[in-house]
Amino acid sequence: MDPIRKIGKTEETARRLLEERGVKIQDIAELVMYLQKRYHPDLEIEECIGNIERVLQKREVQNAILTGIQLDKLAEKGLLDEPLQQIIADDESLYGVDEILAFSIVNVYGSIGFTNYGYIDKQKPGILERLNDHSTGECHTFLDDIVGAIAAAASSRLAHSSRGEL
Repeated sequence: MDPIRKIGKTEETARRLLEERGVKIQDIAELVMYLQKRYHPDLEIEECIGNIERVLQKREVQNAILTGIQLDKLAEKGLLDEPLQQIIADDESLYGVDEILAFSIVNVYGSIGFTNYGYIDKQKPGILERLNDHSTGECHTFLDDIVGAIAAAASSRLAHSSRGEL
């Protein structure tokens, strides 16, 4: 993150919530590397981090993080009304609202983000494997999709910027 740039309360909170839920920028950067290394053989992790930082500056992304993590936390505490409580707690496969929220992030950098997101959501590498481990008692129904979407958006941004489009 640029040390000179002042971040707002929403971005600060979104970043803090990611950290509190065990997601580091480095974790997301490894996902970007996973998605882009084949296309950019000289890609450095710092460039991945830079693109993630730019994605996290977007208000739509911050709002998705705040909303998704709040719903996960409420589900963990059993504070949602049924049947939503059980649906989110179980991360039911036919519940697609978590993916819809993730699409609001992916959409920020164009349609290539959708293919990046779909691929990484199926593969579940790195931090996504841990976030999808339902044996921990933690609920990450929204967070896993949000993290995958941030990585997909950063990958899309990287693809566009390498072509001089950003």
